[in-house]
Amino acid sequence: MHKCVAGIVAGFLLASSLLFSPSMGQAAGGAHIVDDSEVETPGGCHLEMWVTRFIPGDGYANFEPACTPVKVPWLEIAVAYQHYWDQIIGAPLLGPQIKINLQSDTEGVGVGLGFNAAVNLETGSVNLGSIIGLVTIPIGKNLRININGGWSYLAGDQPNAFFWGGQAEVDIGGDISLMLEAFGRHPGTIGNQMGLRYTPNNGRYDFDLLVGTTFDDTNTLFATIGVTIRF
Repeated sequence: MHKCVAGIVAGFLLASSLLFSPSMGQAAGGAHIVDDSEVETPGGCHLEMWVTRFIPGDGYANFEPACTPVKVPWLEIAVAYQHYWDQIIGAPLLGPQIKINLQSDTEGVGVGLGFNAAVNLETGSVNLGSIIGLVTIPIGKNLRININGGWSYLAGDQPNAFFWGGQAEVDIGGDISLMLEAFGRHPGTIGNQMGLRYTPNNGRYDFDLLVGTTFDDTNTLFATIGVTIRF
């Protein structure tokens, strides 16, 4: 895997479930790297689709359906198909994504756990995996703070590392939310990302536009567009 993609791909896989918040619409999840503690509405499902373009030309794409059963309202189950590419190589990845909500943010502070893994479909080897603690702190009506921390595996020179992330998501009105986040994989990459999410009439569709950078031997810029459909 190309270094530009490898330094950030684990972060994308940590946060690929779209979440529901009755008070603020949808914010964390999707193409955001930092995730929140909440699961999809029990009995509901969603489909996430997003594409990230790195400078000078690497890419990463995601297609992921996810559901939360009515009888297990604290559990969200997803399967993610993802594909990365650069000027030389590329590979499809497939694997499960599981989120467990231990305490809802409606009770003050939300607490959850996220698990995932991904297999390279060309080689059959496990390329990615993570176990991440998720905390959501509501601050007033229009602001939430999300904090992540845990273990991540990424095939390469530093397969095992600590992942951390922090995010502020703000409802700025007009069906638009603003997200600012920082994240890191230690030892390894540190980066940040910011963007807007448009949810018309707080309804079934989310449209994301994000830009970010990682700080390594050289800075890596990237931009993401995404669409999520709930059903």
